Amino acid sequence: MLPPLDSLRCFIEAARLLNFRAASRVVALTPAALGQRIKQLEDIVGRPLFTRTSRKVVLTEAGLAFVPYAREAVSAAERCLQAGRGELGPVPQEVVIGTRHELGMSWVVPMLPLLRKQHPGVTFHVYFGSGNDLLLRVRALDVHCAVGSMRVGDPIIATEALHPEHYVLVASPKLLRDRPVRTAADCARHTLFDVNLGMPLFSYLRDSPGGASFRFQQTIAMGTIASVRELVLWGEGLAVLPQYLVAPDLKAKRLQRVLPKQPIQQDWFRLYFREDDPRRALFESFAQTMRTQEPR
Repeated sequence: MLPPLDSLRCFIEAARLLNFRAASRVVALTPAALGQRIKQLEDIVGRPLFTRTSRKVVLTEAGLAFVPYAREAVSAAERCLQAGRGELGPVPQEVVIGTRHELGMSWVVPMLPLLRKQHPGVTFHVYFGSGNDLLLRVRALDVHCAVGSMRVGDPIIATEALHPEHYVLVASPKLLRDRPVRTAADCARHTLFDVNLGMPLFSYLRDSPGGASFRFQQTIAMGTIASVRELVLWGEGLAVLPQYLVAPDLKAKRLQRVLPKQPIQQDWFRLYFREDDPRRALFESFAQTMRTQEPR
């Protein structure tokens, strides 16, 4: 059984003044009512807190030990009220943001100083993973929110759209000089590199008008976008990759767009979190900040 807060307040004043009559005036009770509350505390503790005579009131050893913790309990209760009223400023929170490695290093991690500045009560941790892994961890609350462009149909997971994500079909200039790609049929002489055979990036091209005519000699999954990009830079094959990721390579002519007039579907960078998470307003605030920063 926990001691009532009003009894703790009575005890604190009685311990401070060592006079029940004076303490009763401070807490706006009669001396008898204050005495009843002290007796209630003593019954809960199982030991007397005061030694009382007709002339004086003295704290017992148990009462002396009780004083600092009683003050701490009342103070904590007061802080609870202040926190509920929003009077204590930002509430300290620990938030784990999940993302894939490439997007995290190029966009999410560089954005952390801005997120910390706008949310001073939040400590941000980062978890790197793949698309399905991130969604499963958001669902289990191992990751509190995630950034990516995964397609999700799970009603438990809510999303906030951040930025459109554009894709391009690319290859190295040397590979295209050796084996030009002038039509979709020419792709049959090339290898397609992708991240995941179950949720391929190639689907953004395949599901676009005219995309069904693309066929490749073979398709190889590499697990990460970074590894796909490296193989394409080495001239090993073609790939559909996020435009933001290869923009520097295209500008430096390390990569070249293949059939640039061919339509390719776009997607969205999104912030993912559980629909029932009570921190939804906080995550929506993260999303507002993220919309001000272009992916790179």
